Amino acid sequence: HLCILIQIDKEREGEQIDKALLKNVLDIFVEIGMGQMDCYEVDFEAPMLEDTGVYYSHKASNWIVDDSCPAYMLKSEECLKKERDRVAHYLHSSSETKLVEKVQHELLVNFSTQLLDKENSGCRALLRDDKVDDLSRMYRLYHKIPKGLDPVATIFKQHITAEGMLLVQQAEDTASNQPTSGGVQEQVLIRKVIELHDKYLAYVSDCFQNHTLFHKAMKEAFEIFCNKTVGGSPSAELLATFCDNILKKGGSEKLSDEAIEDILEKVVKLLAYISDKDLFAEFYRKKLARRLLFERSANEEHEKSILTKLKQQCGGQFTSKMEGMVTDLTLAKDNQNEFENYLSNNPNAHPGIDLSVNVLTTGFWPSYKSSDLNLPSEMVRGVQVFKEFYDTKSKHRKLTWIYSLGSCQLIGNFEAKKIEMVVSTYQAAILLLFNTSDRLSYSEIMTQSNLGHDDLVRLLHSLSCAKYKILIKEPSSKTVSPNDIFEFNPKFTDRMRRIKIPLPVVDERKKVVEDVDKDRRYAIDAAIVRIMKSRKVLGHQQLVSECVEQLSRMFKPDIKAIKKRMEDLIARDYLERDKENANLFRYLA
Repeated sequence: HLCILIQIDKEREGEQIDKALLKNVLDIFVEIGMGQMDCYEVDFEAPMLEDTGVYYSHKASNWIVDDSCPAYMLKSEECLKKERDRVAHYLHSSSETKLVEKVQHELLVNFSTQLLDKENSGCRALLRDDKVDDLSRMYRLYHKIPKGLDPVATIFKQHITAEGMLLVQQAEDTASNQPTSGGVQEQVLIRKVIELHDKYLAYVSDCFQNHTLFHKAMKEAFEIFCNKTVGGSPSAELLATFCDNILKKGGSEKLSDEAIEDILEKVVKLLAYISDKDLFAEFYRKKLARRLLFERSANEEHEKSILTKLKQQCGGQFTSKMEGMVTDLTLAKDNQNEFENYLSNNPNAHPGIDLSVNVLTTGFWPSYKSSDLNLPSEMVRGVQVFKEFYDTKSKHRKLTWIYSLGSCQLIGNFEAKKIEMVVSTYQAAILLLFNTSDRLSYSEIMTQSNLGHDDLVRLLHSLSCAKYKILIKEPSSKTVSPNDIFEFNPKFTDRMRRIKIPLPVVDERKKVVEDVDKDRRYAIDAAIVRIMKSRKVLGHQQLVSECVEQLSRMFKPDIKAIKKRMEDLIARDYLERDKENANLFRYLA
């Protein structure tokens, strides 16, 4: 057999040999066995495999030093192809698997770490330089080897994580250097993360044949940097704001409907990586409410479409309130039409103003505090007439007015010309006080409007210190204080006949987080009771882990919070600790 092995090695080195003769000789080995392969396997195959190992071990030792990773992989691929041809030409077919495994072991398994970690051409460099063909080859070579892809997937995960963290860091740096940029940088971040996701999803499908290992690596990488806080905003808020910017008027006029659909699809994919999905939902609802109530929504179809996508991703419970809000507004429009019919059929019902009311269902909408605003006399009659109309429809429903969400159109009679002003109901209530008095002190306005200090400062600032100075403030300064005096500014003018006087939005982050925390307490209680009801008796550790498992679709429950809720449920007689073993809990029906 030594002569045969010498012939095979000669062919490996590129020399011509007589393949037909070789095949005839090897066929004799098989025939001697008379149906058994012992003679072929022991006398020829075993020494041939050993010789192959020595041959390729020698080659690999040189190549790993001299060649780049792509060059080494090309040579390995070529060698494997030639060994398969060798089997086809003169070896017995039963040798193919053993021969290929031997070559793989010497070229790819033994030098795997050195090859993948090569400084300027290994796996990291190929990812950095977008060498798609080389990465595909790496996948082809290693996916046939047990656990061969594990290190490639690990490097893939580390690479994506580093790229994502860099984007987060850049956004964080810009946000802290330009605190007044109005969150622009954070919105750029979401766009860049979407691009990153597109890019590596294409890698997973094109280079790595949609292998589960790479989907998992990508998921774990995105979960790391998609849960970072940027500029004080949790990622759940950034994503909700990004949606808001796309869905509101003026947010995406340059985009086609297809492009908007595409981007919404991708945003929902990103949401999968965010652990606080309930926080996203609450921020999203707040912003959806503003879009719907202030008619800022660019397109109702897109609003419905993203809710469908969110429902598929997170389940019906996630979107039920949001869907309720969208439906509510359609019903509110019908209700307004009925109100207008009622007015035209009842000549005695005079609201005194053009009044449009949205009647909403409390359970669907975010919670808003109803205020004790003293409505100006001009508005009181309108509210009364609407109540009379609504009572004709249903006596059993109580209307709670949320003036903070209302808006008004006032005509200002200035010396130069009349100007129509679009303001909030609160702003209107203050301006209308100046119909009966030219000058009012801060405390007089406070008494007459019945507004609190924080609201009042914000409102008076918007009317006397901001872009449109409808009121003159004494003393003249950029801040409002309780000793100030205000008077109507007859000299005010503007080139436009219609102006919108902005009122800065109150930062609602704190309130949203508080609301979500409260909901989480209920959710943990419900989960514990559900689990204990079905299990009756359960150990502490198991109860905690089942609770985490049930809740983690919506948020990452804090272990301390779970323990606290367990104590609370014991106090409320839903559970008790076992008398013998304090680590066991019993359900009390």
